[in-house]
Amino acid sequence: MRKSILFLSLVSIPLMSCSLVLDNLPYVYKVDVNQGNVIDQTMIDQLRPNMTKRQVLYVMGSPMLVDFFHQNRWDYIFSSKKGGENMEQKTVSIFFENDQIKGIQGSLKPSALPVVKPSGDKMVDVPKRDLEKTLWETLTSLFEYDGVKRDVEVTKQPNSVP
Repeated sequence: MRKSILFLSLVSIPLMSCSLVLDNLPYVYKVDVNQGNVIDQTMIDQLRPNMTKRQVLYVMGSPMLVDFFHQNRWDYIFSSKKGGENMEQKTVSIFFENDQIKGIQGSLKPSALPVVKPSGDKMVDVPKRDLEKTLWETLTSLFEYDGVKRDVEVTKQPNSVP
């Protein structure tokens, strides 16, 4: 009995230490793990007092948690663990009264400055095309059709009687 316990302890200790060694090996790829709703400061800065639930849903997306007993509280949770680093967690709770924001609580706070969102639209100048013929003219010229209807003369041959 003692031999089996001793054997198990001698086998399990090196196996447990393998995880410590393997986690700290250089040049080993570690997967980034993101969970929950993506939350960043620009999203929180867009929130204003007296926004409706629908407006908050548009800015923040659907909440991670909606408590059945507290319908006026939406919780957004985002955790991120970059390969080999410690886990980072952001939480935001939004409180509503009469379907309007009454308070925000969590690790991210809205700023007092107005939101200035740069436009992602870009202007592109397209030069005018100088074509001798349009596509339609090119296609009809292949079949020698110039757009004029002509009557086709059919020549009748006399019926030949044997």
